[in-house]
Amino acid sequence: MKPRRATKLMAELPSSATGDIAFNLIVFFLVCASVQPDKGHRQTLPRSETQNEQTPKIENIEVTLTRTAAMIDGEVVEPRKFVPKLTALLVGKVRPGDRVVVVKSKPEVPYHHWIKYTTLIDEAGGVITVLREEEEEVRVP
Repeated sequence: MKPRRATKLMAELPSSATGDIAFNLIVFFLVCASVQPDKGHRQTLPRSETQNEQTPKIENIEVTLTRTAAMIDGEVVEPRKFVPKLTALLVGKVRPGDRVVVVKSKPEVPYHHWIKYTTLIDEAGGVITVLREEEEEVRVP
């Protein structure tokens, strides 16, 4: 005699393991989606100071960045000569307020290019300040 085949089919999924599966999925996605903050270039921006009329006005060094070059006070400088030239301009300036280097750049300047030159300014001993030009709309009556 042939053994009878069981035709009993399971009508529902076992629900005893769904809590464990959900917990494992939550842990998996939390571990995979951990957010790390972007690391950039740490810098301290100088505060504005009130100037007395007796204090002589000090001209700040101006660094202008383009997509491919850097200029110190309007003169294009090669990357290998950047730090020596900037160091020579900062000689004799002791106070941090005297060592301010104004960095101007357009929005199309690549981030790595900007970081490279601000790091070089730090190496030369300059205090970085960023010049941000505000757009002003002029209406003619």
